[in-house]
Amino acid sequence: MTARSSLTIVLAAGEGTRMRSSLPKVLHPVAHQTLLAHVLAAAPKGTGTALAVVIGPDHGAVAEEAKRIRPDALTFVQSERLGTAHAVLAAREAIARGADDLLVAFGDTPLISAETFARLRAPLAKGAAIAALGFRAADPTGYGRFIVEGDRLVAIREQADASEAERKIDLCNAGVMAIDGRRALEILEKIGNANSKGEYYLTDAVEIVRKQGWESVVIETSEDEVRGINTKAQLAEAEAVMQARLRKAAMEAGVTLIAPETVYLSADTVFGKDVTIEPFVVIGPGVSIADGAVIHSFSHIVETTLGKKVSIGPYARLRPGTSLGDGARIGNFVETKAATLEAGVKVNHLSYIGDATVGANSNIGAGTITCNYDGFKKHKTIIGQGAFVGTNSSLVAPVKIGNGAYIGSGSVITKDVPDDAMALERNQQTIREGGAKRYREMKTGGKKPEK
Repeated sequence: MTARSSLTIVLAAGEGTRMRSSLPKVLHPVAHQTLLAHVLAAAPKGTGTALAVVIGPDHGAVAEEAKRIRPDALTFVQSERLGTAHAVLAAREAIARGADDLLVAFGDTPLISAETFARLRAPLAKGAAIAALGFRAADPTGYGRFIVEGDRLVAIREQADASEAERKIDLCNAGVMAIDGRRALEILEKIGNANSKGEYYLTDAVEIVRKQGWESVVIETSEDEVRGINTKAQLAEAEAVMQARLRKAAMEAGVTLIAPETVYLSADTVFGKDVTIEPFVVIGPGVSIADGAVIHSFSHIVETTLGKKVSIGPYARLRPGTSLGDGARIGNFVETKAATLEAGVKVNHLSYIGDATVGANSNIGAGTITCNYDGFKKHKTIIGQGAFVGTNSSLVAPVKIGNGAYIGSGSVITKDVPDDAMALERNQQTIREGGAKRYREMKTGGKKPEK
C-alpha cells in the first residue's frame, strides 16, 4: 500500500444552508476542530500522497483552513453546483497527474478514520476499479442502496428509483469512494446528467465500471463513521460520538475519568500517565497534561501546558498561554492567562494571574490580582522565586517582585520590590530592604519581628 501514490479529493463546496449560519458548513467545529480539519487529518499523508479540496465561490476561509491543516493541499473552485461528479472534476488538473489511487471524500464527515481510507484503497491494489464505502443503516430511508451480486457492486440505486424489494436493502451508500487513478478520468468523463435534476452524480460511476467489465466492490463501516453534517442537530450528534471516542481513547491510555460522560475533551488533547480528571471538566484546544496531574471538578482549560503532578481546581479557569511547572497548584476560583508558573508555585484561592511569570515555589495569597491592563496596553508582572504575596494584594504591572520578597496582605504594589525585601503597608509602597529575610530569621529564632 505504501508504494502506491494517492490523490484525495475532499468535496467542501456546500453552503450548508440548513445549518442556518453564515459560517461555511465545513468550518463548524466538532471537539474544537473544524469538520474539514477532521477529514484532512484522516486523509493519506506523506510521500506519494496529494490532497485537493474543492470549495465554493467566495469560500476563501475554507481554503485558508485547508492550508492551515495541510499545507500541501491544493484548492479548486466549483463555480456551479452540478452534482458530485461535477465537483470531483473541478480538480481535473490534479486527477490528470495520474495517482495510483483516487479517493473522494466529503468535508462534512468528521468521524471518518485513516484506517477506513486505507481499507478503501486495498481493493484497488488488487485490480478493482472502484471501492465504495457502505454502512448498514438503522433506517435506510432516503439513502442510496447498494445493489450487489455476490461480492461485486453492480449499482447504487437512489431511494426514488428503487423498487419495493430494493428499498428493503439496508446496505447504504456513504458517498465516499476510491477509484483506480489510472482509469479515473475515463470513468468520470462518461458520467452524464440525464436525470430529473440535470446533475452529474458520482454514483453513476459504478454502472459505467460494470459496463466496461471492470470490478466494483463494497467496503463496510459503521453508520457513525460516515455521519454527514447538514443541521445543528446532526452537528450535536457527531459531537457526542466524537466525545465518546475521545473519552474511550483517554481511558485506554491510562487516564482516570471519574464520570466520563461529564468530561468534555478536545481532539488534540495530550495526556501523560496517571492523570485524573474529576466530573464536569472542560478541556479546550491546545492542552497538554503531564504525568500525575489532577484536574478537579468544574475546571475549564484552554491552550495550556500542565507539568507533572500539578493540581487544578475545583472551579479553576486556565486561559490561553498558561504554563504550569511540575507540582504547581491552582486552586478554586483562580484564573490564569498568558502566565508561566514555575515548579511548586501555589495559587490556591480567588486570584487572577495574567501576563505574568511566577518563580519556583512562590506562594500567591487569596484575592491577589496582577493588574495587567491599563486601559490601553497589557503589561507584564514578574515574581521571583520563593516570593510570598499576601492576601488581597494588587500588583500593578509593569512590576517586578524580587526573589524571596514578602508582600503584606492588602498591599498595592506599583514599584519593583527588590530581592528579600518586604512591602507591608496598604495602599502605598513601603519597602524595607532585606525585610523578608530578617522576618524569616526572627521567626525561626523565636524573636518578635520588628514593628
